[in-house]
Amino acid sequence: MTDTLRPAEAAAPGQPADSPQKLKRSIGVVGGTLLTLSCVTPASTLFVVVPDLFGTLGTATALTIAIGSLLCIAVAFCYAELGTLIPSAGGEYAMVSTLAGRLTGWLVFVLSLLVVMIVPPVIAMGTADYLAPVVHLDPSLTGAAVMLLATLAGLLDLRANAWITGIFLVLEVIAAAVVAVLGFAHGHRGIGSLVSMQVAGAHGHTDAVTGVLVVSGLAIALFVTQGFSTAVYLSEELEHPRRDVARTVLATLAISTVIILVPVAAITMGATDLKELTGGDISAMVTAWSNTAVGTFVSLCVALAIVNAGIVMVIQNSRVLFASARDKAWPTPVNSLFSRLGRFGSPWVATLAVGVPGALFCFVDLDTLYGVTGVSVTAMYLLVAVAALLGRRDAHRDTPAWRMPLWPAMPVLLIVVLAYVLTQQDAGYLLWTGGITAVATLYWALYLRPRAATHWLVSLPEDTRP
Repeated sequence: MTDTLRPAEAAAPGQPADSPQKLKRSIGVVGGTLLTLSCVTPASTLFVVVPDLFGTLGTATALTIAIGSLLCIAVAFCYAELGTLIPSAGGEYAMVSTLAGRLTGWLVFVLSLLVVMIVPPVIAMGTADYLAPVVHLDPSLTGAAVMLLATLAGLLDLRANAWITGIFLVLEVIAAAVVAVLGFAHGHRGIGSLVSMQVAGAHGHTDAVTGVLVVSGLAIALFVTQGFSTAVYLSEELEHPRRDVARTVLATLAISTVIILVPVAAITMGATDLKELTGGDISAMVTAWSNTAVGTFVSLCVALAIVNAGIVMVIQNSRVLFASARDKAWPTPVNSLFSRLGRFGSPWVATLAVGVPGALFCFVDLDTLYGVTGVSVTAMYLLVAVAALLGRRDAHRDTPAWRMPLWPAMPVLLIVVLAYVLTQQDAGYLLWTGGITAVATLYWALYLRPRAATHWLVSLPEDTRP
């Protein structure tokens, strides 16, 4: 069992003739930030994910997101340090495998794969709601169409996608700003309402939001700003990864938190009553605060933001699958397919492999997708924090990298808090995630571990090796 505890070995410097092609270093920190912000997709998160939080947390929604954002600062520190220490398109699994062991890295890969496969369709299914002012569409079919469109865009050159997503990002920031201005301008309650801890109950009653509900909601709150990790996945395509990964991670978290949290506070203060707030129909609130034309404009901006998010998430997810094939996570024919690059330098087979199943996920129950994603994100962050705790030992102590402040207190605190958050999640979602993880462990034990010399060899690009 020692191979489950020791760090993964990097691939040998000499590249064999049949080794996979390399991703192109074609974007700087601005392009990386645009792509990463688009993956966080603050406006579509605000309009698609946050309404569910209003339904369970009411006026405590802003507080819960604020606490989640504070936790994400510690998470971002871990990602920034590990992403510059181990700049690989494999993201979390490359970092954790190298520092915390091969089995731990494999489990993180499975959790990240769950997240990257589920999140895009979750967001995409919200498109129909925001196209409703123009045309009425089936949410599942519309979400599937968005996923297929995003897959086609993901086959293009990354620099071109940075410009496309940058334009869409401007529109979604405008939409969020309009919501914030209108909400504050039509405030029906004071700033104290943000900590009043109330939600509309049955038969017109007002229920109190308990601390347990807030802790339970933190799993989704962490998911709200989760996309800042995209900077790590893009590290093999950033021109100066040792410098730009940390800048992109931290800048993206700060910007996305403002874009999401400010409108949430405005909506909480601007809703006419607790029932309207708990209902979470933000488009209807915007129309009531202004007029139909403004409401339609905001809705269409959100629809574009969702398409934008789909494009960036497919880009990110294909890089994860590409890296896993390069690191020999699968049988040889599968590795060969997933590591192929197309004429634009993108891993085209891996792109199709994440985009097409994502379209099919649009027909799965949305609550189940939310629950499994929340548990997976929380567990993944916990294991990344464990890797950050081990990141300054042995040879890695002197490797050039951005270093977080308050180490090791920061990752230790994060581990304790996230472990507690996991204990407060719905048992059904924990069982779904645990069952998938158990199957993955069997695959490790029966296939990867007996082939330790030839499979699951986490590698780094030659130009980033210390």
